Amino acid sequence: MKDIPVFDKDSGLLIASVPERGSVADVLVSTGNGLLKDMKNGSRIGTSSLLRVAQLRRARPDVKPEPIRGNVDTRIQKVERGEFDAVVLAEAGLVRLGLTGRISERLSIEDFMPAPGQGALAVVARRDDLEVIEMLKSIEHPPTRAEIEAERELVRILEGGCKVPVGALARARGNRIQIAASIFSMDGKVKLLAERSGHVLDAVVLAREMGEELLEKGAKRIEETWRTVYV
Repeated sequence: MKDIPVFDKDSGLLIASVPERGSVADVLVSTGNGLLKDMKNGSRIGTSSLLRVAQLRRARPDVKPEPIRGNVDTRIQKVERGEFDAVVLAEAGLVRLGLTGRISERLSIEDFMPAPGQGALAVVARRDDLEVIEMLKSIEHPPTRAEIEAERELVRILEGGCKVPVGALARARGNRIQIAASIFSMDGKVKLLAERSGHVLDAVVLAREMGEELLEKGAKRIEETWRTVYV
């Protein structure tokens, strides 16, 4: 889900079904199963996520986040070969691949807020294919749908106002939903946080309010710190 663009309403595609979400957490895969807090100064940690880079710099400013390419297996192999001291990955991906034995540490949500949609799957279909859309309702998970619609609304609002990596997490329980969102300066030192809770049917409205709150709190100023990355 986190790699699916926020579709324009005029698009011929839509997210037809959202199955039940897996883990939203980030995890560390490291040499010798070391924990993040115990890694040596200057340790090379592979991630191509700008959000994870900012949060790594906030948690451990003395380590070196470095870009990494390849699928999950390839990234883990790069740790095993000593090219990196660790990599940060989504726990849900490792679970689905049967690689949970390689997890050295589950990183706390408080320190590593996930990307919007992390842990969820998107089943995309043609907007006009009503038969397929109807069939896919059988694997729809309404609480997960409410969560990802809120998180994606945050992306829509913030990307319309500035270019910064957004961390977001909504949790639906019964008819209530809690939503948190963060954006960070490039060095991780500045963190803007917004939180809301309310009725699950109001999830998108709550998310929109949060996005506007983050813009009012200074998201545009934080964008300046990322400008060299996006140029």
